Amino acid sequence: MRDPQTGADARMLVRAEIMENNGIPFSKASACGNDFLILEGKFAPTRIEEFTRLICDRHDGVGADGVEWVYFPADASPAPAAGEKEKDFELRIRLINADGSHAELSGNGTRSVAAWYVAQSLATSGTELGGPGTRRGWGGAARKAGKAGKIDVVRIATDDGVKTCELMAQNGREFTFRTAMGCPRVGEAISIPVQGRTVSGVPVAMGNPQLLIFVDEFPRDWQQIAAEVQSHTEHFPEGVNVEFVQLRSASEIAIRIFERGVGETSSSGTGSSASAAAAIAVKGLESRLEVHAPGGSQIVEWNGPQSKGDRELYLTGPARLVCCGEFFV
Repeated sequence: MRDPQTGADARMLVRAEIMENNGIPFSKASACGNDFLILEGKFAPTRIEEFTRLICDRHDGVGADGVEWVYFPADASPAPAAGEKEKDFELRIRLINADGSHAELSGNGTRSVAAWYVAQSLATSGTELGGPGTRRGWGGAARKAGKAGKIDVVRIATDDGVKTCELMAQNGREFTFRTAMGCPRVGEAISIPVQGRTVSGVPVAMGNPQLLIFVDEFPRDWQQIAAEVQSHTEHFPEGVNVEFVQLRSASEIAIRIFERGVGETSSSGTGSSASAAAAIAVKGLESRLEVHAPGGSQIVEWNGPQSKGDRELYLTGPARLVCCGEFFV
């Protein structure tokens, strides 16, 4: 349950810090129903976690699963990662979940930022995206980045390294990207006591911690099971995203998702990637899988852990720009 007093106190503290601003500009994107707010880091207050909670509130804020804070290479903050060079990426992002907790990576969030960046470039070059006010709404950051015209690839620095997003298609404000997600690490199955019984899951490192539970049918109380799994900090000291995975065929799986710092979500890029990786490595499914989530489907390609060639996992899916505006604290 929301605490009105706590929310009011937090809002007053954040407002006191940034009261010189009439409003903070934001954009919103959705990747298969997994929605993110995109804000430039120059607007970030010191109380960035509290501000993120406020703007992600679905009653008193804009509402989202998290905020992708965007920084350009010339920005002083955050500091570059070890061995990272400005020429290696166009943007750096910092992901904070709706509850104010930090996350290493979101596949859907990264793709949403890539869509935002390409839209900025198109708007700056004078290309309309399919509606009035497009140039005014989406043009600022591309001018700052010094980019104009068509962009086919966006390199985005995350806390899990640089992710390359290749633009595959565009229809108005919806963009489809194929993203190189890195090489997953699929672990040995572990057993966890839940509701008086034992649940077996496969841990996968996909830039963030995931646990995959294979099921024939999705349990009615899968959200409660996932929440209890997350409570086992002896197994997951940094928290864990939980997916229930149903095998539909040799080339298709369906998933349900319960994420750290958010709860149930309609989709997850890293969750789709990890689910496919576990299905390929443990269940022997094909190397190209269609992953169905409540919010939509994505394609995952991975040659598996024994591949002697390309071991990169690729995730293909859409991201749609929903709106842009100003948030008044």
